[in-house]
Amino acid sequence: MAKVTRDDVARLAGTSTAVVSYVINNGPRPVAPATKERVQAAIKELGYRPDRVAQAMASRRTDLIGLVVPDARQPFFAEMAHAVEQAAADRGKMVLVGNSDYLDEREVHYLRAFLGMRVSGLILISQGPSEHAATEIDAWDARVVLLHRRPEAIDDVAVVLDDVGGAQLATRHLLEHGHEDVACLGGMESTPENGDPVTDHVDGWTRAMREAGRSVEGRLFKAPYNRYDTYRLALDLLRRPDRPTALFCSTDDQAIGVLRAARELGIDVPGELAVTGFDNVKEAALTDPPLTTVGSDREAMARAAVDLVLDDGLRVAGSRRERIRQFPTGLIVRRSCGCEAPPAH
Repeated sequence: MAKVTRDDVARLAGTSTAVVSYVINNGPRPVAPATKERVQAAIKELGYRPDRVAQAMASRRTDLIGLVVPDARQPFFAEMAHAVEQAAADRGKMVLVGNSDYLDEREVHYLRAFLGMRVSGLILISQGPSEHAATEIDAWDARVVLLHRRPEAIDDVAVVLDDVGGAQLATRHLLEHGHEDVACLGGMESTPENGDPVTDHVDGWTRAMREAGRSVEGRLFKAPYNRYDTYRLALDLLRRPDRPTALFCSTDDQAIGVLRAARELGIDVPGELAVTGFDNVKEAALTDPPLTTVGSDREAMARAAVDLVLDDGLRVAGSRRERIRQFPTGLIVRRSCGCEAPPAH
């Protein structure tokens, strides 16, 4: 059976192939409703399927968005990737996901691969991007949106959280419970000093402690982002005779590792150790005790990132306020901080 072509659709609809193209691509020129209906009816009758590869070659863009995350095994990044995929589907796009494993060379690998596939744009949950990554982006003139990281350049496009404010909320809450000694699990040695969310969480903890007249000396501990390595670190930390009575963790995954270590050592949470996290991953509500944490609207952030990566006009002409979307954070109070369990809904 011969392949159905755009010419076949045009003949059946009684129009030109250019009009068929405008209907299929929803532009760039408008098509009268009656003509559009004829074209769509002809497409359905003939079973025509557009050649997406040819369209990509012509337009130099595909229906794909590239998303690079540090580690999709971590719940926060998995949930964020899912939210981006849903938002992209609403815009008729698909998402390719790559894991950088916090390695610059791996990030560059995925950037090259995705750009070679002519993605419509890139969304980066990145520690950088590195100098090599920036060179690749410039060479391809790619549309890029940073997600979950404050930009260093004033002309970057980004979707971020009020990470500093969220960390202050959580730390103040622990201080309001009467804890003199609120320690913090921060990032790793490789965590960037500027723009990284975990660095901002440490900054928020520091500000809240100093506002309350508390010392932060010796109370900040370097920690991996995942629960498994944090669990081993927490075993050592919680065995110390000077262990803190309250702990603000920069990620929920860290907090989950701490809760596991505390249970193994027979330390009562929150009676002997109050714990808060940051991210409000779904699992936080199922820990024992349920984890008090800082939450945000991930779905709205994902929609904003997808909109920014696809909408050229805003990216080029928008004000800094439009190009950098900051979303608020809020404290999700559960029992790990020492509060009573909220009423069931």
